[in-house]
Amino acid sequence: MPTTAFAEKPETVAQRCADVDTALCALLNGYSRSPRCCSLFRIASRLGDGIFWYILMALLPLVAGFDGLVAAAHMAVSSLAGLGIYTWLKSRIGRERPYAMHGARISCAMPPLDRYSFPSGHTLHAVCFSSIACAYLPVLAWVLVPFALLVALSRLVLGLHYPTDVLAGALIGGGLAALSFAVVAPPN
Repeated sequence: MPTTAFAEKPETVAQRCADVDTALCALLNGYSRSPRCCSLFRIASRLGDGIFWYILMALLPLVAGFDGLVAAAHMAVSSLAGLGIYTWLKSRIGRERPYAMHGARISCAMPPLDRYSFPSGHTLHAVCFSSIACAYLPVLAWVLVPFALLVALSRLVLGLHYPTDVLAGALIGGGLAALSFAVVAPPN
């Protein structure tokens, strides 16, 4: 009787998923060998550490008045919630970073901020902050959406996260933003 993916043991399916995750990570990490590409993603990642978002939060009240102040406060509170969530998950799950697990295939193109990779905090915050800021000022989407994508992609290219880390960060960040809108609704 032929074996299908549905009839396989869960460990085999999980291993295949992990193999695909690693292969995609290695493929994207290959772009870090280009000095220009690596520089672009290092800059995006460094800005995604918080600098870009802090500047945005400082500018929002100047650009949008009281609504901008509310948006900045909304982002700040969500930031604290996001920090708590991803710190707790990283400490509980303890997934080593790709370059640490697959040093022969995946290189570290930039020092990480912490030890573990799951979920991507950079991606979590990029998606959460972009969602919140765009809800208040939709005109920012043309800058924030590409920047959030660049931050997420940088984590893969630099060998700091697996695709599933980035996907989980995006889902958590989007969920956190959606949940926050249930508490503080942006103006229509």
